[in-house]
Amino acid sequence: MREMTKGSNVALATLSENVGSVIVSLGWGSPTGEGDADVSVLLLDANGKVRSDTDFYFYNNPVAADGSVQLLGKTPTADGNEDRISFDLTAVPADVDRIVVAASRYNGARFGELEDVRLSLADGAGEDLLRFAIDDVDSMSAIIFGELYRREEEWKFRAVGQGYDTGLAGLATDFGVDIEDDAEAAEAQDSAAIDDQEDMAAPSSVDEPSPQRTPEVVPSPRQPEDGGESRKPTARPRTAKKKVTLPKVAKKTLAENESWREARLFPVSALKSDRDREMRATSVLLSVMAQVPEFGRRLTAAFGAPAGRMETFTEVTLPHGDTPRRPDGVIRVERAGKLWTALVETKTNGNALKADQVQAYMDIAARRGYEAVITLSNDVALEGSPLVDVKIDGRRKHKVALWHLSWAEVAHQAQMLIRYEGVGNAAHAWLLQELLYYLQHDNSGCHGFQNMGPAWVPVRNGIDDETLCQGDSRALEVVESWERLIRQVCLGLGGELGQKVLPVQRTKRGTDPGARRSRLADQLCLDGKLQAELRIEGTPGILAISADLRTGKLRTSIEIPAPEQGYPLSWAKRLIRSLAEAPATLHIETVVDGEKGGPRGTLERLRPEPADMLPQDSGTRITGFRLSLIKSMGSGRGNAESGFIRSVDDAVHRFYTTVVVHLDRATPRRGPSKEGAATG
Repeated sequence: MREMTKGSNVALATLSENVGSVIVSLGWGSPTGEGDADVSVLLLDANGKVRSDTDFYFYNNPVAADGSVQLLGKTPTADGNEDRISFDLTAVPADVDRIVVAASRYNGARFGELEDVRLSLADGAGEDLLRFAIDDVDSMSAIIFGELYRREEEWKFRAVGQGYDTGLAGLATDFGVDIEDDAEAAEAQDSAAIDDQEDMAAPSSVDEPSPQRTPEVVPSPRQPEDGGESRKPTARPRTAKKKVTLPKVAKKTLAENESWREARLFPVSALKSDRDREMRATSVLLSVMAQVPEFGRRLTAAFGAPAGRMETFTEVTLPHGDTPRRPDGVIRVERAGKLWTALVETKTNGNALKADQVQAYMDIAARRGYEAVITLSNDVALEGSPLVDVKIDGRRKHKVALWHLSWAEVAHQAQMLIRYEGVGNAAHAWLLQELLYYLQHDNSGCHGFQNMGPAWVPVRNGIDDETLCQGDSRALEVVESWERLIRQVCLGLGGELGQKVLPVQRTKRGTDPGARRSRLADQLCLDGKLQAELRIEGTPGILAISADLRTGKLRTSIEIPAPEQGYPLSWAKRLIRSLAEAPATLHIETVVDGEKGGPRGTLERLRPEPADMLPQDSGTRITGFRLSLIKSMGSGRGNAESGFIRSVDDAVHRFYTTVVVHLDRATPRRGPSKEGAATG
């Protein structure tokens, strides 16, 4: 592959014989994983101008009528996005002299915030021919990456790398496009039309499909100067673009009464056996992964899959000794003529993965040169504690990776895309919503971790009658189940909030996970408590969970730091006011320096007298406030109404929605202030 430098050019025919059509890819990385840009293509005549505004191809005008240009859309990569554009050079009109390939950022963003900005070009067979890395774009909001141009009957490529600090509007205007460069005016002009169309286009409930919105055309574009037949007008572009997400509030249903049920794309009523559930769940998931590139990429990027064209298959028969094997599914990704393949083994309804099945698929994958085996079940994998033990033949040169997905993680990724981050079009959003409905239905069997295991009842009884001894393997099983539950709670809450929710592990980096769990199991035998901490993005403190198996009580709490300025009485009053909608039974404790605790009381008692939160000793330094809710926990090991898993999940969600959400968002904390530190 040829590495291009700024200003260099090359004849495509010298690189490949198959250049009648080419694929140009524009890519970039983002340190935060959130940076993005939009590609655009301009067809220019011999004067360096577009023949009409229809020669400008962008996200609202992605395909040329003659097939010469087609924007293929975004493919997520491990650290950003890659946009692909297909060019049929044999179909480019004769009066087009140059094809400019560019990209622009929006909402004031600059390319300097991105990393590894590059262009690559592949021939019709998918073979990469050239690559061009672009530097020095810190202040630029639009860039011409390169251009394809004619020299007699030959197509050549030039690496340009020219930046614009005026964004998409400045770039397009230079080439004669009549562009709407006032995004706010454009939004105001379209707001009424958008609202009307969203009423029609967005689902009438969160489960109905919606056609993609097409912006109103304003005004008619200029016609070609040669007086030729006018082409179909397109909307003038805007520099800001929104991805499609589903509305948070469902529209009123048209059903005559509650007995009417909406038709579903993936029905669940006919599922009678575990085999039916496994087959249906596998087919539903893999088909949506293939049809919604953003979703498929999110689930496979962490497993080493490349960004490329994905196809998925079910019930594939593969030879294995005397008895052929049939994995539940196969995922295959093609990138530049190379294939990445993973076998998929699925379990639903709490069924455990079978070691002999997974071992067979690992052996098949190794022999056939496949890259991975992916297991999918209700269980949650833990670091250093594999769900299935397999043997790896060290004599084989080809290595196969074994990965695990939980159904809870699949649902989390679908939630994040359709509710917060958005997908390419409304049809993709609807497909993800149908998938999410299916996964969350009682009959699908895809409910995530739902059983604390056979050791749960013996451990509870052993703690109750004080017969559980340190080193008991059953205590370790309960600790592992507790960690799985907490990880699942993080996924569920994060999907609902659209924020990162992560478990906090207060151990030194590099500590063996098995040793850490053994210490927690010994601690459980001593004090009868299971404890965990969650870090929720944007909250002012760590959310702590404590399950006391002796008393049968669940405590959820958060400790918020004292403000850096002001007076303690003002702090107390402000905190009480912010908790106006919190439960009256909320416990509030003032945290002070030293081992001795500060004043405490329920919100109901402290509302009329916030001063009761202050220590009697005016010299005592207040460091923060601890807020807690206490409730009875479920006794069963499962996820039934009276089960422990359901009670933990409900407790965390109730505490966040009734208490944490009303607190001030987290701010960077400076060192302790001398003023206002005491209760004077």
